[in-house]
Formats: sequence, C-alpha cells, structure tokens
Amino acid sequence: MAIAKAERLMNLALCLLGTRRPLSKRELRESIEAYLEAGSDDSFNRMFERDKDDLRELGLVIETVENLDGDVGYLARRDSNRLPPVTLDAEEAAALGLAAKVWQQARLAGAASGALQKLRAAGLPEDFDPYESHGALEPRIPVHEASFEPLMLACRDRRPVVFDYRKATAAHPEPRHVEPWALECWRGHWYLAGWDRDRGAERVFRLSRITGKVRTRGARFTAPVPDVVTVRETVASWAGENADRSALIRLRTDAGYPLRAKAASVRELGDGWDELEIPYGHGLDAWLVEFGPDVVVLEPAELRADVVDRLRAVAKG
Repeated sequence: MAIAKAERLMNLALCLLGTRRPLSKRELRESIEAYLEAGSDDSFNRMFERDKDDLRELGLVIETVENLDGDVGYLARRDSNRLPPVTLDAEEAAALGLAAKVWQQARLAGAASGALQKLRAAGLPEDFDPYESHGALEPRIPVHEASFEPLMLACRDRRPVVFDYRKATAAHPEPRHVEPWALECWRGHWYLAGWDRDRGAERVFRLSRITGKVRTRGARFTAPVPDVVTVRETVASWAGENADRSALIRLRTDAGYPLRAKAASVRELGDGWDELEIPYGHGLDAWLVEFGPDVVVLEPAELRADVVDRLRAVAKG
C-alpha cells in the first residue's frame, strides 16, 4: 500500500473513531488534508468511497446514519470496533513466544519483538525464556537472501513476481515469471514453490540462486493455488532423499562433508581421496556438480554422464 494512501486511511479511521456524532462527507473532507487536495467533487467522492470500502475490508465497522437535516453521516463506534480480550493458557503463550523468538534474525525481528511485548502484556511472564522452557537448543530461522521479504509478501498478497534465476547447470541467470505459493526452509536453505508461467508448470526455486531484485506484478494469479504445497518433499527428492539406488564416487579427503553425512559407506583410497557409496535419486547430479573438482563419479555410468554434461554447460557459459 502506498504511504500516501495508508496515511489517508489512517486519518479517516481516526476521524470516524474519534467523533461522538456522525460526520458528513463535507465535514470529513474539511478535516482531512488529502481530501481537500482531491480537486473536484467527483474525484473526492470516488476517493472517499474507495477509502470507506477499504477500511471496512480491513475490519473497521463504519455506520451510516441519517441526521435530522436528512444528511448522511458516518462514524465508527468504539464499542463496535473493540477486540475481545485475548486469553492464552501457559502452553499457548509459550508457543507464541517461542515463535516470536525464532524470527529474531530475520527482517521480521521488529514485528516479532513487538508481538512478544504484547504477549507479555496479555499475561506472558516477564522472565519467560522459551529456550529454557524447551531445552538447550536455540531455535533460529536464518534468512540471508534479500529476496525473502518481497517473496514472503508476494505469497501473502497473492501477487505474481518476476526475478532472475540461475539454475545449477547454467552460467547465466534467466528471467522467471512466477505466481508464488509458499516459502519453506529445508536444511538451512529457503525455497519458493509456485507456478512458473513461462513453463506452465509447478516449480520450486532456491532463494540463493535468485539474482537481482524481485519485482511484483499487479496481475492476478492464473493458476489455482493447491491446498497443500509440498516444498520439502520436492527438494528432498532432488537431494536423493527418496533414493532407491546407490552411486559410487571419489571424494577429496578434506572436502564434501554433506556428502559424507549421507554416505552409506566410506573407504580410504589414499593420496588424498576417499570412496563413498551415496544414495542415488533424482537430482543427485545437480548436487554433485556443486562440489566441482572435489568429486569424481565412478558409477553408475548415466550419473557420471549427467554430471559431465552439467559441468560442460557451466564451462561453456
């Protein structure tokens, strides 16, 4: 929402909430600077009606009252716009407090801190420490990519986006037109699931491969949003989590620790190399390429060929 419109809506809401009697359009126009600058009566009327509808959509209860002179007036009674008291039991308050703490590294840290203060005002103990309440592990959601916040807002608002994306096999990024559905974190990396308009299919994108700014578009979604978006399952299949075969690779002794963690067996070869047996599934070739010269695929032959093709594609770029 533009700052000027947000300020105008706030001023209108304050006028309607602060009055003891219904205010006419004329009185509201004289009280709000933006309405005085609207120009013609038609321009003001259109602006006022849009603003009134927007406030109602946001939840403000605005009454329309006819006064003794037959003029129409507007007001928002405080008792009609007061939220009921929020009551939380100890477990609910602890869960929400823990969630607020989790976001302290992200750009949502300010909002999370404010939420935590409101929880304390609602009864959460001042000395409550979610870390002590849930063990020694400290929950964190690391967010380092600049694309996270605009994509999160686009998912929330159902707004299509455009960004440049570099695939693992490509040397240069390509523009993608995406209808964003959901963001999920998997093993320390953030992924976006959505509808790729150019390819006419569902796609999952790793945020660390998005280059440049994320631009939003005003058009509506063209594809239905599924009830369940399986981001983690998709990424897990890429990484060979659902593997039904094994691959044999050579790996430098002091490299590739994520591969070692997945290995079914490790055998020292000497001369700075080890031999690993790795679960083999869809997407393993793209993952192995990321380790560059530290990995050599021994078998199967099709996996070796896929890795070589990907490396050649990067080299050509």
